[in-house]
Amino acid sequence: MIPDTVLKIAAFTSDTTDADGGNPAGVVFADSWPSEAEMLAVARAVGYSETAFAVPDLPGPDLSRSGTAGSWRVRYFAPRQEVPFCGHATIALGAALGARTGAGVYNLTLNAGRITVEAIPDGDGWAAALTSPPTWTRLPPADYVARVLAEFGLGEGDLDPHLPVRLIHAGANHLVVALKDRRRLSQLGYAFARGAALQAEQSLATFLFVTAESRTRFHTRNPFAIGGVYEDPATGAAAAALAGYLRDIRWLEEGAIEVVQGEDMGRPSLIHASFGPEPGSPIRISGLTAPIR
Repeated sequence: MIPDTVLKIAAFTSDTTDADGGNPAGVVFADSWPSEAEMLAVARAVGYSETAFAVPDLPGPDLSRSGTAGSWRVRYFAPRQEVPFCGHATIALGAALGARTGAGVYNLTLNAGRITVEAIPDGDGWAAALTSPPTWTRLPPADYVARVLAEFGLGEGDLDPHLPVRLIHAGANHLVVALKDRRRLSQLGYAFARGAALQAEQSLATFLFVTAESRTRFHTRNPFAIGGVYEDPATGAAAAALAGYLRDIRWLEEGAIEVVQGEDMGRPSLIHASFGPEPGSPIRISGLTAPIR
């Protein structure tokens, strides 16, 4: 049974009243930690790609001096396993903190490090913005890339030569594969068990398939088999890693991008990412949220 304490919030929606878009996340506030088995059971019962569990970290007096609205220890559970960082669940958590405590910047301590999330009022609802963990970009093994491409029925001719295949990271690992054709992106499919095994080989959270509409606007799809979900409609952690990758390959050394995701699932989502020029520095990810009634 799903406990009454689970909040359900869609992150990266088109507005703050339409929960039919974006990526649903669960949010659980607790005074102390449930067991890992209990958190996994709740995440499985909720059925979303991730549920965020938050326990108070640094209490009252120190927070006024730090200039933040509060500090929380946060863990994320997918239906199959714990994950180190989840962008859309962090955005949902930011909205939940805003509704619970008020607008402001909250310190979060994750398994992947320390970040912040800002709760931002937007009309009668909430937007949120997170600062990601540091980013990196690495070259993947060639034989591994070949097996991933084969699983998704892709060949070298489908790839965008301006955006090379890379392992990327912003709190969680992803493999970015850029395609030349938006229509080809919409046709992707894979075998669930084989996809999960391929992701486990490189400790990936998702495969990030992307098509560049322009220098600053991208369409993406994110299979998440390792977490027990065929595909995510919005993936803030992957969007942060994508922004860091674009900076690393000097596609865009600083500025802002838009990531459109979920269209091929019938759950359109919009993610904003902004970043400075320093290699590896955190990415700001922002978006709207809507409560799921």
